[in-house]
Amino acid sequence: MGDLVPMMPAATFAALERLLEVARADTHQARYVGNFLLAWWNAPDLGGFDLTDAWGLDESLREDLVTLFGFIARNKVYPSAYSFRTEFEDLVRRWRPEASPRTPDRRPTCEARA
Repeated sequence: MGDLVPMMPAATFAALERLLEVARADTHQARYVGNFLLAWWNAPDLGGFDLTDAWGLDESLREDLVTLFGFIARNKVYPSAYSFRTEFEDLVRRWRPEASPRTPDRRPTCEARA
């Protein structure tokens, strides 16, 4: 049986969209959010996320980060499963210009549910 891609709840999807929007800006918060999102996309090649960076986020952004992190942790899925490849490649170009924007496409690893 193939990998199942879990449905992303509307609140999580909205949090992801808000985080992507912030990560496109040129602020410290944008860098922190970009680091978080890129760690989800491809941490081995693009770097991890320092949890203390969340301290530098506005409360609403922290809540969005926690919402998305919980979803990622529970569902074991990469952003490419939700057709966000272009947005994440743009983040690579913005925050990791030394890296190739064509990061490895990671397949969702959500375990099949009986």
